[in-house]
Amino acid sequence: METIRQNNPYTPAQAAAVTGLSLPAVHKAIEYRLIRPKVVREGRSLYRLLSKPQVLYLQLEANGLRCLPLATRRQIARAVEQTPDLDAFAVSPGGILLVEAKSARKQMEGALRRLAQAERMIVSDPEIMKGTPVYRGTRIPVHAIADMLAQGATAEETLEGYPALTREAVELAAVYAKAFPRRGRPPVRPWSRRQPRKATQNRLVS
Repeated sequence: METIRQNNPYTPAQAAAVTGLSLPAVHKAIEYRLIRPKVVREGRSLYRLLSKPQVLYLQLEANGLRCLPLATRRQIARAVEQTPDLDAFAVSPGGILLVEAKSARKQMEGALRRLAQAERMIVSDPEIMKGTPVYRGTRIPVHAIADMLAQGATAEETLEGYPALTREAVELAAVYAKAFPRRGRPPVRPWSRRQPRKATQNRLVS
């Protein structure tokens, strides 16, 4: 996967983690042809990979472009891909609309650095827990930490249970888990959707 990511490096999940969009929102942008990812094959698997300018456009979507008409968004998406280094893009949907991109680019670059930092912090080795992504130098699964945070645990509470981690490592768990979701089906917890059984009290007859 590393070889095919060099020129078009970002999967939809990674773009979602970087921009703050939901993964369905990224897929919707692809479905509406606002962005057109490169489809590559590796073995029997197909991957849709996004370029950096496409991720920048998605950052603009996350920052409010979704409220504009679809045709206008397509104009902006084309402008971003053609001249991604501009600080502003002018489109004319019946008038002149100036889309400021400097702050969005800065926001995206910061998020990309955090994603790269998270990737460096995590290792997946077949010899360690059958390849489960863990924090480097530990056997602590990063998705387990992300699950704890998603269920409401604070960074401080998590560090109490896992003192080998740093606060930064804990905070980056959510970034990594969104960018690299678990493979396969999520674990089944058959009890999670059941209503609790009604408790009854039986009075003993003396």
